[in-house]
Amino acid sequence: AYGVENWSAGYFDINSRGNLLVRPAGGDHRYADLKEIVDYLLARHRVQVPLLLRFPQILTSQLRALTSAYQNAIQEYGYTKQHFPLFPMKVNPRREVVEEFLRDAGRCHVGLECGSKAELYAAIAQEQPSNSLLLCNGFKDETFLRTAMLGVQAGKRVVVVVEKLNEMRMLIKLSQEMGLAPEVGLRAKLYSRGSGKWASSGGDSAKFGLTTSEILECLRMLRDAKLEHKLKLLHFHIGSQITDIKRVKNAMKEAARVYSKLRQIDCAIEFVDIGGGLGVDYDGSQTRFDSSVNYTVQEFANDVVYAFKWICEEENVPQPHLVTESGRFMTAYHAIFVTCIRDEIETFADDQPEVNIDADDPLVITELKDLCDSLTSKNYVEYYHDALQLKDELQIQFNLGLVSLEDRAKGDVLFWEICHRALREAEEDSFSDEEFEQLKSSLAQKYLCNFSLFRSAPDSWAIRQLFPIVPIHRLNERLTDYATLVDVTCDSDGKIDRFVDLKDVKHTLELHDWD
Repeated sequence: AYGVENWSAGYFDINSRGNLLVRPAGGDHRYADLKEIVDYLLARHRVQVPLLLRFPQILTSQLRALTSAYQNAIQEYGYTKQHFPLFPMKVNPRREVVEEFLRDAGRCHVGLECGSKAELYAAIAQEQPSNSLLLCNGFKDETFLRTAMLGVQAGKRVVVVVEKLNEMRMLIKLSQEMGLAPEVGLRAKLYSRGSGKWASSGGDSAKFGLTTSEILECLRMLRDAKLEHKLKLLHFHIGSQITDIKRVKNAMKEAARVYSKLRQIDCAIEFVDIGGGLGVDYDGSQTRFDSSVNYTVQEFANDVVYAFKWICEEENVPQPHLVTESGRFMTAYHAIFVTCIRDEIETFADDQPEVNIDADDPLVITELKDLCDSLTSKNYVEYYHDALQLKDELQIQFNLGLVSLEDRAKGDVLFWEICHRALREAEEDSFSDEEFEQLKSSLAQKYLCNFSLFRSAPDSWAIRQLFPIVPIHRLNERLTDYATLVDVTCDSDGKIDRFVDLKDVKHTLELHDWD
């Protein structure tokens, strides 16, 4: 029901007791029982749910999976330069997360990417090897650029990525004024676009980036200021969570051509930053669906390395070092949000009294009663449609004052009883269509969970991000209920009613009785 083996990437499993396990090293014999961890914290440390559990070992494991994929591709294709992974601080700016990645900086050149002044201040304060990069993206005013200069003075290898012509003008002016300059990158606005929710991050209408004519103007400005030797990096980004590997292949070909043409006009660029885009398979379907990807990290790395090797050889230019900003891939698995169910919001047909028909009841009520008593496995679809029509008629008659409040109550009870019976017959018949899926969602239990959606899982509401949701225990027991999850806030949007599934998005989640 939960597809743990499909989306867990080897980090999660279920033991014989039905408890959810985490394997921080990714599939080896070491594991931790999440139920035991939560019970220990509740009993010994007197903490309360909700809890956010972080496993830093998974951060290290994902970083090594990323660097190993690129190293394998470099060796396979005989690529002559190196891979430099950057961690974008906006993905997770927590100190313990950033420092965990930097612990591996000496081994794999991991650096930091910052897109705001606050991130830049924090990045400068971190200890980094001299060969790791500190990349500055995003909107930059004079204060931002002066802070980047301070990073240069502090011995950091700062690369300021220019995204607008005005940024280049300010950077040149400050460099002349302060007598020092950071290394410079140019963000190219590619024609190629990614796929999925963030496809609009790339293409001609992208928010960030320089057009071809603007790139050439930046080169002229650098040469006029005798700073062309500071141009070290070409950057592009075609979108986060790229779902289709074909889009990656096309973008890498275009970017490699842009790089090659710049090298041919004497731009001594050493690095190409391909940005983010390496996706996470949240639902385990391995498809082009928004919450999945149809490739592996190794295939992604192979396509990047191969495109630059092939085109650089064809254009007879030196190969660049490859920089990546795969923050989602590096962090997505390492944190687990745990909460508890506090109560159940009953559906309409729960514990309703039996309806007795009187001689003076309106015809619409007696017809609903007849449908309810006569519904079978052969007619449940037809009778469900009839009940929908009678429900509308009942509401019209009530609005006209033709039926009483008591009659309306009888009609509601009968209607929802018909719905329950029809859905039960459909499930036994293995019948499913959009209409009955909507009915299942309407009749689902609402489990009241102790959390705020807007604080703990805002992406679920804001961008309809799908996350795997699974109980941490009782996974060896039969599932008896369908439910959606609602939070304890007084906002009707505080709910989760979209769940991962191999075939499509589910609008209910299979669960045990909450008692």
